[in-house]
Amino acid sequence: MPTQIKGPAIFLAQFAGDDKPFNSLKSISKWAAGHGYKGVQIPTWDGRLFDLKMAAQSKTYCDEIKGVCDDAGVEITELSTHLQGQLVAVHPAYSAQFDGFAPETVHNNPKARQTWAVEQMRFAAKASQNMGLKASVSFSGALAFPYLYPWPQRPPGLIEEAFKELGKRWKPILDAYEDAGVDLCYEIHPGEDLFDGTTFEMFLDAVKGHKRANINYDPSHFLLQQLDYLAFIDIYHERIKAFHVKDAEFNPTGRQGVYSGYAGWLDRAGRFRSLGDGQVDFSGIFSKLTQYNYDSWAVLEWECCLKHPEQGAAEGAPFIASHIIKVTEKAFDDFAGGGADRKMLRKLMGI
Repeated sequence: MPTQIKGPAIFLAQFAGDDKPFNSLKSISKWAAGHGYKGVQIPTWDGRLFDLKMAAQSKTYCDEIKGVCDDAGVEITELSTHLQGQLVAVHPAYSAQFDGFAPETVHNNPKARQTWAVEQMRFAAKASQNMGLKASVSFSGALAFPYLYPWPQRPPGLIEEAFKELGKRWKPILDAYEDAGVDLCYEIHPGEDLFDGTTFEMFLDAVKGHKRANINYDPSHFLLQQLDYLAFIDIYHERIKAFHVKDAEFNPTGRQGVYSGYAGWLDRAGRFRSLGDGQVDFSGIFSKLTQYNYDSWAVLEWECCLKHPEQGAAEGAPFIASHIIKVTEKAFDDFAGGGADRKMLRKLMGI
């Protein structure tokens, strides 16, 4: 029998800030619960909400954090290391831009920055274990993404070498997650080397099919690539261990397509939208995930170029709740059924 999806939950990264109630875990959790959310996903890089190193070292601290959320009326769904995971692998073209994701002590020092990022990922594995969490969400980083379009011609072996190096960097981290009993769920996302199913499979090959290398499913990134996001669930459901509920729209014109002409988010053919304002078929997604026994959280990730975040948050909880399928305990045609034994079955077949 299928299992039921948990939720609604909310990723706190886009809402955290210096103003109340968004400047502490206690107050932002109460804010989320007030909108009807039952879970919160915590961005581990935001010191206003969470101390990752402390969580890795102290189960007492983790119990205190869980107590803060329990008192507010929410559970912790996963810890997010998107920014740290990004820094495990950075192409030099993006190095200056990504320095902002790391402490100043490692700026302009790619090797030191990577070392810091790997340590952060290991902290998150241990912290997740200390908090009793089954999964964590992150990015893979990228070494090959600048070569996405095959012009100029890519030298033979370039992509293979990039994924070999990516696997070399991530395999020891994934082993740490295995030791912690936690799934590491990569958000399949343009800008990362893992941006679609094909690249995810290449990565799995590079880490020898590691059981902890899993997926944070976010259909918005697939719609903007014009990838079949429902078929993706059919193919990869065994690896989908986390779920970002985010909407998007793609409206190509005579001037723009998938690449959107370097336009800003407001003027792009492909845009992220608040839940219900885009084109993603969430009824289909929730049905597919329920069919395949996805039993973890449905987490709102709010990003929209038009709507105010607080309106998006307020609308997001009831939207998710309305899509969570209460799994039936009986077949719809049970009323017409009847008992049978082997003798009757054979008689029905004329044997």
